[in-house]
Amino acid sequence: MHQQELKEFLDLKVIQYNNPKFIESDPIQIPHGFNKKEDIEISGFLTATIAWGNRKSIINNAKRLMLLLDNSPYDFITNHEKTDLEKLRPFVHRTFNGDDCIQFIKCLRNIYQNHNGLESIFINHSEKNSLQKAISAFKHVFFEIEHLPRTQKHVSDPLKNSAAKRLNMYLRWMIRNDSAGVDFGVWKNLSSSQLSCPLDVHSGNVARKLGLLKRKQNDAKALFELDTSLRKLDSEDPVKYDFALFGLGVFEGF
Repeated sequence: MHQQELKEFLDLKVIQYNNPKFIESDPIQIPHGFNKKEDIEISGFLTATIAWGNRKSIINNAKRLMLLLDNSPYDFITNHEKTDLEKLRPFVHRTFNGDDCIQFIKCLRNIYQNHNGLESIFINHSEKNSLQKAISAFKHVFFEIEHLPRTQKHVSDPLKNSAAKRLNMYLRWMIRNDSAGVDFGVWKNLSSSQLSCPLDVHSGNVARKLGLLKRKQNDAKALFELDTSLRKLDSEDPVKYDFALFGLGVFEGF
């Protein structure tokens, strides 16, 4: 398939999947339950953090976590007492347990108290066409306070060759304004052109079949290769093709 044919094919798939029906079966539905910017970005971050494994399990556990945060994540993070954290201790999603959850709440409080919130960290470390170094810087800031060493594994670092699938997905949610009502676009000072495709088994396999990716491992090097291919199709909004690749893989078994 020539590049123009490939672009036309994928653009049609973007239209097919980048619409509100996508929300019904996707973890992005969790932040869609909120209206306040801080609630959207915090619920989105926590949901993306546990977004691996069975999608129904992800959604159910994310809903449970929001209930534990009194369905007011920003207020809980900024105003909780030490005793309030104990109710989070039984929470578990795969290897993310109650201790990790409590640690995340403490780290997020530090970010909102001392770094002007999540968005500011990514703005301060962004590059023209990439947020991968910003993700690495975010991890450093996130764990600048005293923390459990085990919890560090739940935040990826692209500079250590991670594809950082969940954080790239989260950044798509926050930054990309798709006008279709799926992604939020609440972070106005960063651009869709800086985003990278969340690279996982589904998107990776489809990308390889379409000739967009040759590298076999789903790592940072593969992400850079895929980014380069997708930017040739649309330099302003390359990550829109996440909908096409994911939809083809998950819903069509491409």
